[in-house]
Amino acid sequence: MPSNNLALTLPAISKKNDVNAENPFKMPADTDILMLREKEKQQKIYEREMNKNLKVHQKLTHNRKMVEGMKSGLKPQISDDENDDDFDDLGKIKSFPVKEDRTWTVAVTRDRRIEKESLKDYINKKREMFFVQYSLGVKRDEMRKLEEIAAAEEKRIEMAEKYLEEDAALFDEFLKENGNNSTQAVKIAEEETRKKTEKSNEIKKINTQIMVLKSEITKMEDTLKEYKLYKKFLDKVTPQALKEAKNGKKYSSKSRLDSSKSSSTIDQKPGSAAETSQSKSSLSVVNEAVEKDNDDEASDEDEDMELYFSDPQQLLDIFLELEEQNLSLIQNSQDTEEALEEMKQTINKTKQKMERETELLKKQIEYLNEDIKREMDRENDLKIKASYFNYGEFKAEEQEKILKELNSKVEDVYINCIGSNEANISTLQMLTNIENKLEELFQKIEQMPPEKVQEAEKAKEKERRLKQREERIIEQKRNQEERIKKALERARAEPKKNMGRRLMVRSKPPATVKIDRKALDEANKIDEELAYYFT
Repeated sequence: MPSNNLALTLPAISKKNDVNAENPFKMPADTDILMLREKEKQQKIYEREMNKNLKVHQKLTHNRKMVEGMKSGLKPQISDDENDDDFDDLGKIKSFPVKEDRTWTVAVTRDRRIEKESLKDYINKKREMFFVQYSLGVKRDEMRKLEEIAAAEEKRIEMAEKYLEEDAALFDEFLKENGNNSTQAVKIAEEETRKKTEKSNEIKKINTQIMVLKSEITKMEDTLKEYKLYKKFLDKVTPQALKEAKNGKKYSSKSRLDSSKSSSTIDQKPGSAAETSQSKSSLSVVNEAVEKDNDDEASDEDEDMELYFSDPQQLLDIFLELEEQNLSLIQNSQDTEEALEEMKQTINKTKQKMERETELLKKQIEYLNEDIKREMDRENDLKIKASYFNYGEFKAEEQEKILKELNSKVEDVYINCIGSNEANISTLQMLTNIENKLEELFQKIEQMPPEKVQEAEKAKEKERRLKQREERIIEQKRNQEERIKKALERARAEPKKNMGRRLMVRSKPPATVKIDRKALDEANKIDEELAYYFT
């Protein structure tokens, strides 16, 4: 609003009487406007410098400055020291009406350039003035309310300070009491610690005494154990006759005690019920005490039993007898150990022999299984061949030829293994004789030592390898001779001279050669069978 700007830019009203104060509506010159600006600047600089030296609570806000300007315009005779008090008095007034005072108007409009205005402008300014006055009244009411709230807060703070002082006094009393209690507690604690240290020292002394006594007790127990061992040894060494005599005495004393107890129980007479119950209870107590004493006495007698040995020579004599017995026992034990060693050796030998025999039997079983499998395969092959013969796949002449070859081969084997065939036996009979001969040879091989059998197998294997090597060398020589022969023939042949360029044709794809795998496999199988049976 322009009224607020006017309130901010109002200069301080001087107390001197001016000539132009009577006519505030005089038109100022152009220079007066510049001077007014300079004055405003100087006034602002002055106020700024003054505010720098003031404290925070002494500085004025925007509203406070407006009120100060109004006060300076309305009451120019009031001094600067009384401004704060008057402002406080103004806060207590509910409304601060602005009257149409000529002097105030002159003070406000001093050094201002006033132009002519229309009625509409005048009404607008009046409206603005009303709004300003209304806002000032509202602000004064708010200030009054805030001052009331501040007064109430001050009262509350005073009461709080009062309560705080009372609490501080109570707290001081509490601290004093606490200090007294702490001093008493410290004294009591010192007394208790002193007593505790005394007790701990006494406990340490008692513990040291206990440890000394325990060490002595352990030493005595060790010596007692040692003596008991000695006593046990002497009891074992004592003759058996003396032990039996002492045991008889002990049993007789026990029987006497038992008879005395039974007689004491029989001699008692019956009385009234109360007396009998009391007597029974007393007798039971007495009997228990007597039995305890008797047990203690018996144990003491057992412990305090007199020793047989009265002279060390007796013990030496017993030692000599025991030594002789020990020597005889040692000799017997050595003999038994030697016999045991011999038995162990024989057991080991028999065990090794049995292991070797079991291994041989296992190998024979494996060989027999392999032979059985091989014979079964041969049987299947023979069945297939027989089926071929039966179905007429071979001619009669070829069959006769194959049978003759087979007969001749079997006869050669029979002659080499058994002897001459003077009786002209059949092929089957020759085969059975060959099998029987093989069985006899197998039995002989089993009866022979395995070392010799292994040596013979190694020799045969060596001969077979040598034979194969010789055959391979002969084959290599023959192949080499054939290669040399072919090379000589190529060298002796006339060289062919190629005349001109060789005719070339277009490249053709390679010709696919169809191979009948089934027929080839059958032919290979037949060749293998023939080689197996007739070679």
